[in-house]
Amino acid sequence: MKNILSKFLGPVFASAMGLVLVIFAFPVQAASVPEKTSTELETAFNDWWNGKKFTGDWFGARDVLEDRGIKFGGSWKLAYFGVADSQNGSGGFYGQDLVFNSSVDFSKLLGFEAIEGLEGFIEGRWRENRPNMGDPNELVEASSMFNPSPWWSGVGWRMVTFGAEYTTPELFGIDELLTLKGGWLRPQREFIDQPLSKLFLNNAINSSKGVGGNIPFSSSFSTWGGTLTVKPADWHYTKAGLFMAYPGGTAFNNNGLMFQGSPNSSLNDLFFMIETGFTPKIGAAKLPGKYAFGSYYYGEDNKTFGRSKYGFYWQADQMVYREPSLGDKLSDQGLRLFSLFTYAPTYNGTYPFYAQGGLVYEGLIPKRTKDELYGGLGVGTYDKTNKKNADRDYTMVLEGGYKLRVNGWSFVSPYIQYLIQPDGSRDVANATILGVQTGITF
Repeated sequence: MKNILSKFLGPVFASAMGLVLVIFAFPVQAASVPEKTSTELETAFNDWWNGKKFTGDWFGARDVLEDRGIKFGGSWKLAYFGVADSQNGSGGFYGQDLVFNSSVDFSKLLGFEAIEGLEGFIEGRWRENRPNMGDPNELVEASSMFNPSPWWSGVGWRMVTFGAEYTTPELFGIDELLTLKGGWLRPQREFIDQPLSKLFLNNAINSSKGVGGNIPFSSSFSTWGGTLTVKPADWHYTKAGLFMAYPGGTAFNNNGLMFQGSPNSSLNDLFFMIETGFTPKIGAAKLPGKYAFGSYYYGEDNKTFGRSKYGFYWQADQMVYREPSLGDKLSDQGLRLFSLFTYAPTYNGTYPFYAQGGLVYEGLIPKRTKDELYGGLGVGTYDKTNKKNADRDYTMVLEGGYKLRVNGWSFVSPYIQYLIQPDGSRDVANATILGVQTGITF
């Protein structure tokens, strides 16, 4: 075990320290410039270092564009998956996720107040696609939903989403009462919004959330559709979405461009989701929470209801403790919890029951106010009425880590995953993954 740990903790530690050393090398370079310009350069460096974007303000061009309603953004994430032990031994894998996005506020762009609230958007991405490099499941043999990496599907470049969104500035005396959105959308982004789950890398917790084990509900499934959100109060909303359902939507070789759905149009069908929730702020500390209930119906093969799939989910996220605030601004530091439970009838999918939950503490260490210590689990049971699941009962994943905020636009996060019955049966050994994730926002 000692040799295994040294073999994989070495690259993990080296990757993390390498990034930190490269980043912290910049101040040394800045200190070597001529004294007459050092003050100006130091100010410019501090603005960049403490800013929110690695690429800065583009010498002022970014601010000018945003004043006209045009925004550009993106992120890059890299993760090392050190499989310390598994059904097929040990090994190392790397995964990358590079995202580019842009939006335009048409009212600002055209100077036309009558269309205030109308925006356009587009997003594309690229993921590691080298064989045997980006998928730790080559060794772990987990079911696809519990893959240790959330980036194993839709590799290569992919069109994720584009379309338009309109939010009513004021209607019947209520701001933002209605929001309509349409285009090439990703249902997984539109529903079950649980930001804390994105700290985790296991695909079940980060992306699929139980639902993705039964229907195409993943970061790689995009389709034509639209949503309507009704928000009669700032603490309550109801959201409904109607999308096109079709087979093969997550295949890596369609690059997210399967605009016609299935080449055999008779296989196209409808996919409906609805969610209602409450977002209270509890007590004098105004602790934010989210409590939601939702349901989905996914049509298959454009045939009878019996061939379709449906299910339900319940979500409860809550900040339970906020550290004392300084001044009028509430502190972001404190303890948050998240939880989700999904249910689908046994004849409607692989996972009739799934649950996940976890805790996140922001700013636990003094003077590290933006760091996050996190831990959680996900567990799913298998449909025993399906013959292929005869020897399967459940899979569980435990994951924890520490997200170190290097500055305003970068982070380093060492983590550990432990999978129990990765594919649901005792025939596949438990697996341990030790790794580190890093990323920047640009």
